[in-house]
Amino acid sequence: MEHNPAAAWLAQTADAAQQQGAGNLLRIVLIVMLLGCALTAWFLLRGYKRKDD
Repeated sequence: MEHNPAAAWLAQTADAAQQQGAGNLLRIVLIVMLLGCALTAWFLLRGYKRKDD
C-alpha cells in the first residue's frame, strides 16, 4: 500500500463528490424500503387491534 498525503485524499474525495453515480437510485430504494416497512407494520398490527364493545 502506498501512502497518500491528506491533500491528495481530499482532492480524491472532492472529485468523487462531483461524480455522484447511484445517489438518486439509493434514495429511491431507501424510500421504498421505509414505505414497505411502514405498510407491513400497519398490516400486521391492525390484526391485533381489539374492539371494546
